[in-house]
Amino acid sequence: QSLLDMMISEEKNLKEYLLNSIAVCRKELDTLHRELQLAPFEAEEQGTILQMEKDLRARVQVLLKQKRDRKQELENLQERDRDLCDILCTAPFRIDSNAVPSLEDLDRYRRHLASLSTEKEQRQEQFVSTKQQIILLMEELDRSPDTSFEQDVVCKDDEAFCLSEDNIAALQNLLQQLEAQRSQNEAACTELRSRIALLWERLQVPVEERESSA
Repeated sequence: QSLLDMMISEEKNLKEYLLNSIAVCRKELDTLHRELQLAPFEAEEQGTILQMEKDLRARVQVLLKQKRDRKQELENLQERDRDLCDILCTAPFRIDSNAVPSLEDLDRYRRHLASLSTEKEQRQEQFVSTKQQIILLMEELDRSPDTSFEQDVVCKDDEAFCLSEDNIAALQNLLQQLEAQRSQNEAACTELRSRIALLWERLQVPVEERESSA
């Protein structure tokens, strides 16, 4: 009788433990479903209490892993976002860092970063191409970079240049100024050549002397 009473007591204690564990798991599952923005949790009232407790604990572990994975991906995306924002001088993607992101949030964030990456590549190509033209024009005009912006463009490493919209616009403006200066110089040279030719005609300078002076 004593052994039977002890076995019954143990079974009651086990049942109480399992019921408490089931209640805790259900509460945790409700929270996880809200955080992961899933449909409300509905437990299946099938099988033994032992099997039900085992299934609920397994479900909790699955959702906890989903939560960790989403939070980790969010951190990775935010790190990439910070790098791109530093280069492009843009505002970071708006998302609640404390909440668990939904799958839609993560997908939207990934597409946003893909767009930023494409924009970075386009601006980088534009910068490198424009920089080469500016360097050639400065050499042709025998001009050195004067302003801090011109020094950043010509002297600094390509990766160190901030590819903001303002900087890209300023870059185009600098190129246009240099092209305008070259056009003015070419026009002035053409005018001077015309005046020299006119003077040669008036002074009746021989063709041989003209060619040697050209």
